[in-house]
Amino acid sequence: MTNQTAKYLVTGASGQLGRLAVTELANKVPAGNIVALVRRPEAAASLEALGIEVRIGDYGDPVSLEKAFHGIDRLLLISSSEVGQRAAQHANVVSAAHKTGIGFIAYTSILHADTSPLGLASEHRETEAAIKASGIPYAFLRNGWYTENRTGSIAPAIEHGAYPGAAGDGRTSSATRQDFAEGAVAVLSAETTEPNAVYELAGDESYSMTEFASAISAAAGKPVSYSDMSESEFASLLEAAGLPGPIAAMLADSDAGTAKGALEDNSRTLSRLIGRPTTSWRDSVGEAVTASGAI
Repeated sequence: MTNQTAKYLVTGASGQLGRLAVTELANKVPAGNIVALVRRPEAAASLEALGIEVRIGDYGDPVSLEKAFHGIDRLLLISSSEVGQRAAQHANVVSAAHKTGIGFIAYTSILHADTSPLGLASEHRETEAAIKASGIPYAFLRNGWYTENRTGSIAPAIEHGAYPGAAGDGRTSSATRQDFAEGAVAVLSAETTEPNAVYELAGDESYSMTEFASAISAAAGKPVSYSDMSESEFASLLEAAGLPGPIAAMLADSDAGTAKGALEDNSRTLSRLIGRPTTSWRDSVGEAVTASGAI
């Protein structure tokens, strides 16, 4: 059962995950009960077309957040994309939520945040701590890897016949953004919610990067193999491909963490939340290969 009377706000509503979450929420509760938070007015039009109120607010501007949070009961805090600034930005959100009397926060954290070796996990741990300290009832949505993080590199992998990385034999239990959006909305909109719950969310199936590359090869009808290298070699390769140094280092660190098991989870919590199996990673690979024009 969903809570049809609460007023909901989704942050980062014009982003890839946020837009999916708003759309899914609109399928469950009246559009008039939903507020979408965006940073720029030009991002509002498509959301307003759904009959959803759009408010302007910036994670770095506490005053704008307090204004935007007025009258909100339940908040979905989608983590900022600005790595290195997220802990401070999220702290602003939590402070504004406390000041405006928001009664529940669902936060998109990272898989096994409390023990994860990933460099990305640090700011998520800080944010979880800030939410706990606020006293606001919460749910931590510890999202695993998006399958799109992997399929986004399929076109060059087909072109070069190799999918590079530093994940070794580590396995990834990824799911699509749509899967994670549905999971977030299931928790956010539930009529009754377990207080201060932690959800470890991941795909039903896991794969090694060797298996992932093999699936690309099978779908494309062309040879593609996984090329494993050291973390530093992979970071250098990404920089040479044009990525900024800090982003290249973060991605290489994430791959190295994969080798340590950071992105594997067999709990199937996400599929239970959304009431269906998570999207097959092989299906996602097939769709990405088709979209790449390689077949």
